[in-house]
Amino acid sequence: MTRWRDRYPTGRRSLGVLTALLLAGGALAVPQTATAHGHPKPRLPYADVLDLHGTPAAAQPGDDEDNNPVGVFADQGAWHAYALPEAGDKDAYGGFSGPLYIAQEYPWWLSKSFSRIRLTEHGRILDLAGGGAPRLTSLPGRLLQSHDLGRGLRLTLELRFATDRSALVRAEVRNTGPAPRTLGADWTGSVLRPADQPMRDAPSLTATTSGVGVDFAKVRETWDYLTDGTERFEVTHKDRVRTTVEGDSYRTEAVDAVTLAPGRSHSFDWTESYTFTAAERSKEQAKVRDVLARPASVVSASEARWQGYVAGVTRGVPADRRRTAVKSLETLVTNWRSAAGQIKHDGITPSISYKWFTGGIWAWDTWKQAVGTARFAPELAESQIRSMFDWQIRPDSTTRPQDTGMIPDVIFYNDPARGGGNWNERNSKPPLAAWAVWEVYTKSGDKAFLREMYPKLAAYQAWWYRNRDHDHNGLAEYGATVDPANDSPEERRLAAAWESGMDNAPRFDAGLGTGTVANRAADGTLLGYSLDQESVDLNSYLAADQGHLARIAGVLGRGADARHWKQRSTATATAVRATMYDAADGWFHDTALGTGAPLRSRGRGIEGAVPLWTGTASAAQARALRDKLTDPAEFATTVPFPTVAKSSPYFSPTAYWRGPVWFDQAYFALGGLRRYGYAKDADTLTDRLLTHASGLSGDGPIMENYDPVTGAPLNSPNFSWSAALLLPILTGDR
Repeated sequence: MTRWRDRYPTGRRSLGVLTALLLAGGALAVPQTATAHGHPKPRLPYADVLDLHGTPAAAQPGDDEDNNPVGVFADQGAWHAYALPEAGDKDAYGGFSGPLYIAQEYPWWLSKSFSRIRLTEHGRILDLAGGGAPRLTSLPGRLLQSHDLGRGLRLTLELRFATDRSALVRAEVRNTGPAPRTLGADWTGSVLRPADQPMRDAPSLTATTSGVGVDFAKVRETWDYLTDGTERFEVTHKDRVRTTVEGDSYRTEAVDAVTLAPGRSHSFDWTESYTFTAAERSKEQAKVRDVLARPASVVSASEARWQGYVAGVTRGVPADRRRTAVKSLETLVTNWRSAAGQIKHDGITPSISYKWFTGGIWAWDTWKQAVGTARFAPELAESQIRSMFDWQIRPDSTTRPQDTGMIPDVIFYNDPARGGGNWNERNSKPPLAAWAVWEVYTKSGDKAFLREMYPKLAAYQAWWYRNRDHDHNGLAEYGATVDPANDSPEERRLAAAWESGMDNAPRFDAGLGTGTVANRAADGTLLGYSLDQESVDLNSYLAADQGHLARIAGVLGRGADARHWKQRSTATATAVRATMYDAADGWFHDTALGTGAPLRSRGRGIEGAVPLWTGTASAAQARALRDKLTDPAEFATTVPFPTVAKSSPYFSPTAYWRGPVWFDQAYFALGGLRRYGYAKDADTLTDRLLTHASGLSGDGPIMENYDPVTGAPLNSPNFSWSAALLLPILTGDR
C-alpha cells in the first residue's frame, strides 16, 4: 500500500428468528448500558460494534494524519456517508451527522447535520430530549435514533441506504398518550463550507418543489477537491413540502399538519441522494420516486440482505469473536464504492476515513478484500476483481503495448487524462489475483466467472515473466514500468518497492545497495526495469497463483492447461525452496540477482514466512520458520508478526513496513503454520493478535496496522484489507 500523502507531500441465507427480530427493532426495546464514550448502548450482539458517534468540526475532515476522526456508515456502494450525533449534543438531535461526501476522490463534510427534523405543536417546537436522553445506535445496515419527547410522544429516526446513490430516512412519530395530537414538521440545515478557495465557493443551496438541493461548481484541485460542476446532493420528501433558502441555510416545512389518534403513528420519509452527473441524477430521480412509494419494502429488502451478510461473516466464528466479524463486515461495506468515473465496476476502497484512500482501488488490496467479501457477498467480490481487470493493459494499447497483461497498481475516479494525480501505472502489485478468483469461486460456484477470468489471469502471469524476469531463470523480480514517472534510478527503485506493496521495507533501502536493471526484448525494446534482487514473496505468490490457475483450468475442463500450470507451479516452488532458503539463518530471504546470494544483512522480514502459506517450504524448512514465528525475540511479539523481526537492526515498531503488524501478513503466517501442522501455535498466536490489537474487542476501528510491542493503532482507521482478512483469521482458515 503506497501512502499517497508521503508520495505527494504538497497535497493535503438467513439468521434465526430471534436474531432477526433483534436486528429488525429490538434495539429500541431492551435495557441500555453505557459505552466508554458515554452513549447509551443496547445490549445486543451487534449494536455499536463501531463507534459511529460524532459531529464534524470543519468541512475538511482529518487531523495531521489526514484521518477523519468521526466514524461513518455507508452502504450499497454510495459515495456519501453518515454518523450519529454524540449523546448530549442537543443541537444535533433529530438529524444524522453529515453527510460526508466524496468529491470524486476526496472526502468532505457537507454539513454538521444537513436534515434535522423538528416537530411543532400549537406553534411550539417540541424538545426532542423532553422525556430524557435519546438512544443513538448503529446496527448492521442502519443508524437509529429514538427520542422520547415526553407527554406521550416518541420519535424514531432510521437511516438506511436504498440505492447506490440514495439514503432513505424514516422519521416515525407515535402518539402513546390518551388524546389526539396535531403536529407540524420542518427540517433545517446549513452548508459547512470549506475554508479555502476555490473549494469554499463550490457548494450552493437551492430550493426544490420536493425539498432542497446542493449543487457543486467545477473545481479541479488535484490533491484536495475534484468536481465537474455536475454533482448534486438532493433531499426529496415524500410528503408535500415548501422550502426557503437564506444564504447557507434552509428550512423545509411540511405543508400539511398531521393529527395522530392515540396509538397511531405517521412516518415522514425522505431520501438523500448524491450523484455525479446529470444522467445519474435523472436515473436516480426515478429510483427515488419508487423508493418513496414503497419505503417499507425497501426496509424489508435491506433487512434481509444484512441478515444474510451477518450470517455469512459469523458462520464458524466463536461466539465471543462474532462482534469483531461484524465490525469487519461494516468496515468493508462502508468502504464499498459503486461504479463511477473511471471505476467501471463496484469495488472497495481501502478506507473512507483516510483522505488518500477514499476514491481509489488498489490491486493487491482488491485481491485480499475479495477473499473476505466472498464470505457474505460473492457477487460484490467478483465485481471488485473486475474493477481492476477493467484496466489490464491490452495488446492493442497505444501507450504501453510492452505491458500487455499488466494490472496497474491503483485506479481512481480520475485517470491522468482527466487530471487524476493518484492513478498509478508506473508499477503493478503482487500477483495474488488467481488466488482471489479461486477463493471467490469456492464461495459462489460461478464457473462463468472462472471462464471470464482465466485468459486474463494467464496474461497477467505472462507479463511477470516477460517484463520482470531479468535473467530468464524462472525467478521474477519486483520492478518498474516504462513510464514518465520512472525517469531516474531512484524513481525506478521507488516504483519497484511500491510494486512489492512493502514500500519502505529495509530490503528495498537504497542505502543497502538496492538498485535496478533494464529489461529488454530480443529486439532491444525496453520492457521495463527490475530490482537487482529476486524476492521470496513474489516468487512464492507466483507459484501459488500458478497452482490456482491449474485448479481453474481443471474446473473448466482444460486438462492440458491444468497440467502445464501444475508443472509451472512445481518448478517455481522448487526454485524458491532451493535458492532462497538460508539454512544458516533458518529463514527465507530475497537473493541477489545473478549470484543468488541471500541478502540476510537486511534482517529477517515477514516476507520470509510466505513460503509457508503457499506450501513452498519443505517440512524441515517449515520447522525452522516455525521456531522464528513463535519466538518472542523474533516474530511472536505482543501483537504477533511484525513486518520486520524484533531482532533486526532495522526493526522500528511504528515505521510503516519496518515493524508494524499488518493483518495480511499475519494471515499468511498463521495460515502457513496451520498448513504444516502447527495448529496449536497458530491458535495461540491468533488469540494474542485478536486480544492485543487495540480496539478489536471494543468499539474502536479496524486499523491499517498496529504497533507490535504495545498493540497501539497505527495509520489509517477502518482499513479494508485488515477487515477482509480478519474474517478467515477468525475462523482459522488458511
